[in-house]
Amino acid sequence: MVVRPNLNEVRRHLQTPVVTRFAPSPTGLLHLGHVVNAIYVWGLTQALGGCVLIRVEDHDRIRSRAHFERSLFEDLQWLGFVDPSTPFLRQQDRDAVYADALAGLRRVAHVYACDCSRSSFQGERYPGRCRERGLSEEPGRTLRVELDDATETADDLMLGRLEQSPALQCGDLALKDRDGHWTYQFAVTVDDLLQDVTLVVRGADLLSSTGRQVRLGRLLRAAGVGGGAPWPPGYAHHPLLLDEDGTKLSKSTGAAGVRRLRDAGMTAADVIGRAAAAVGLTDGPVPIHHQDVGMLFDGRH
Repeated sequence: MVVRPNLNEVRRHLQTPVVTRFAPSPTGLLHLGHVVNAIYVWGLTQALGGCVLIRVEDHDRIRSRAHFERSLFEDLQWLGFVDPSTPFLRQQDRDAVYADALAGLRRVAHVYACDCSRSSFQGERYPGRCRERGLSEEPGRTLRVELDDATETADDLMLGRLEQSPALQCGDLALKDRDGHWTYQFAVTVDDLLQDVTLVVRGADLLSSTGRQVRLGRLLRAAGVGGGAPWPPGYAHHPLLLDEDGTKLSKSTGAAGVRRLRDAGMTAADVIGRAAAAVGLTDGPVPIHHQDVGMLFDGRH
């Protein structure tokens, strides 16, 4: 897998100022996998002369915790990627924003309530059983938007042209879950539109979300949601840092936690260098300061 995009190709595809975001979820402690994402986010932004927006994706109110948010920012400040004055957006503060976006979406698409549980249908794809039932919207029911079977395309600056059919992948997309929480797909798409994000840099585990977010963004844009940035944005899905058993590194993996590495005596540059080496951006774990991560992508390192 290509570990770094060709910057000339990035510039040709984007043709717009680079605005991207670093968007951790406060459901655990920062680990090396997050540092890998930070390297790609800030490294590409430094190399392309853009800006990074900070977004706390705490739409999951059950798993999100204030102490995890504080810890995430403390570690990001120690690494050097943010400072105490860095502004950020918190999704839990944006209920009215998402409600307005939903009202707009209702004008251009079929939004409906669903009482199906995940156990009632096999696999990830929802078969649309409640689409024409006319159920009332009430607690305990999922809110969905109907999707047709068209294919969506997007440019991935590391993987090439993407083609996905959201309806075949996931069926009608959930906007609010049974507990009344906005879903990841909906909140992220609304925020990317309203913040004029032009480049989404994230791990390859979120590759399958691309088509459904592109489709949802098109519907929302048709409803007047969003600013002047082109839609869809460019994408860069980078390699994941894997655990010893080949699975994605999780927040529960303490050995790779930034706080534990810091307590063991590693410097911020050591930790960034270790993360860069772990995904093949360097030949070995040499120290890299946060202000130099752009060199990993512009050919100077």
